[in-house]
Amino acid sequence: MNKELSMEDMLNEVEASMKSVRKGQIVKCKIVSVRDNELIVSTGSMFDGILPRTEININDNVELKDIFKEDEELELLVLHVNTSENEVTLSKKRIDSINTWKELQELYNSKEIFEVKVKEVVKGGVITEIKGERAFIPASQLSVRFVKDLNEFVSKDLKVKIIEFDKEKKKIVLSRREVEAAEVEAKKNSALESINKGDKKHGVVTRIAKFGAFVDLDGIEGLIHLSELSWRKVKDASEVVSVGDAVEVYVIDVDKESKKIALTLKEAKDNPWNNIENKYAKGSVHEGTVVKILDFGALVELEPTVKGLVHISQIEEEPVAKVSNVLNVGDKVKVKVLQVSEENQKISLSIKEAIERPVEDLSEFVDDNDSMGTLADLFKEKLGKLDLK
Repeated sequence: MNKELSMEDMLNEVEASMKSVRKGQIVKCKIVSVRDNELIVSTGSMFDGILPRTEININDNVELKDIFKEDEELELLVLHVNTSENEVTLSKKRIDSINTWKELQELYNSKEIFEVKVKEVVKGGVITEIKGERAFIPASQLSVRFVKDLNEFVSKDLKVKIIEFDKEKKKIVLSRREVEAAEVEAKKNSALESINKGDKKHGVVTRIAKFGAFVDLDGIEGLIHLSELSWRKVKDASEVVSVGDAVEVYVIDVDKESKKIALTLKEAKDNPWNNIENKYAKGSVHEGTVVKILDFGALVELEPTVKGLVHISQIEEEPVAKVSNVLNVGDKVKVKVLQVSEENQKISLSIKEAIERPVEDLSEFVDDNDSMGTLADLFKEKLGKLDLK
């Protein structure tokens, strides 16, 4: 039986030795010998196989004997057939490339995220490698933020996905921006769920706009409108905050559907209108500064964040045709409080009522002994002394 098997093996070997190979064919080989710069392999045909080091993806400082062992099986691509020498030149690098492109196609189809290291900066972006193949990341796809210097990414590991893939042209375009944007969106949604109206939050000013300042609240931005930056009037957000400032804010509104958050820097305890009805009690007189002229009156500032209105009818005793004929911005005036409302944050003032009028002394006309005298008698006596001619 053993003799029959041995004969069968011999016949198989003879049959195999008669087999031929052709250029471009993929063959299964077995390592026969490991040398310094090449591998000698059995191709299962009449030809011996040579696998040069240059056709193997291996670092220059790595020895072939440290990677490959005799009798190890490899799948190789036939590069050249030398019939005169009965030798074929093989490539592992090409097979690896074929398999790599299959894997890359799968990565592209699945939109899978993976990590790469940036090798160098080129015009318009950076170069990296995936499984030995060059790939390009355009500058616009490096980050969700503006990138001024591409060199900051060299030697850095980045999480990316393939956004363009062409096997025939060997073209691979990657994006870190899409990965980053998805991470930012996930972080934003998580942060949004933890924010509620009335919360006190710590954040950092990220940008200044004409209408206010944006603040990052650990993954999601909120807006402080100009009117919420201070109790005083603010014309430009930069008067109060700068980009990079750490701030403590209060959440005044949250719209989870539109993902908008309204913030304020103003604390309720600092509200200048608190206890205003006692500070500027009805009937009290104060000094203020005219800060604005209106058609129907003037705004007078009592303190930096508190203003009251002097109606045109409350400027002088005589009718005033035009406010600017009587008052100018910057004028210092005394005003009397006519009405004050803490709830509505309004104060009505009067200039004419604040003017002190001289009171005529009528004591000389009072007869201490005549308790029955009347005020009419006193005026009659006074009028009698006047020369009316």
